[in-house]
Amino acid sequence: MASNKKRLMPSSSNNNSLLPWLGISLIVLLLDQLSKITIVKLFHYGESRPVTGFFNLVLVYNKGAAFSFLAAESGWQRHLFTAIGIAAAIYIIYLLRKHAGQRMFCWALALILGGAIGNVIDRIVYGHVIDFLDVFVGNWHWPAFNIADSAICVGAVLFVLDELRRVGK
Repeated sequence: MASNKKRLMPSSSNNNSLLPWLGISLIVLLLDQLSKITIVKLFHYGESRPVTGFFNLVLVYNKGAAFSFLAAESGWQRHLFTAIGIAAAIYIIYLLRKHAGQRMFCWALALILGGAIGNVIDRIVYGHVIDFLDVFVGNWHWPAFNIADSAICVGAVLFVLDELRRVGK
């Protein structure tokens, strides 16, 4: 009976294992917010500076979601995307706590969490997301993005790879 109780009780190392993942999210959040503050101080809205033959820094605002989805709406989308971001963050923290020992899965969630919170902060503070990374080929430009968006995308790729790895077992 005592051995069964021991297995059912979470160990103290499991309770603390949430902290490294939150630390990764915090690093993403800090890099995202510091980069946005820097760009806002150095650039005027719409200003673009070439870095390479395929990459510019540019200050633009996105009132919508990914790829400016719903950006032209009257403003209600700000509240919707803020609420979705907060709900996602809460759910991700729950998943991180529940699956703290699954490294790739938690890396994915931690990156997504940091990015989601970074963009939520923008929506709350500025009313829009600050984007500044402009990648292009010839005259074709991807929609501008930021470090938070990059972390979310990398996290999504890791999430898919983790799922494919599990299915392959």
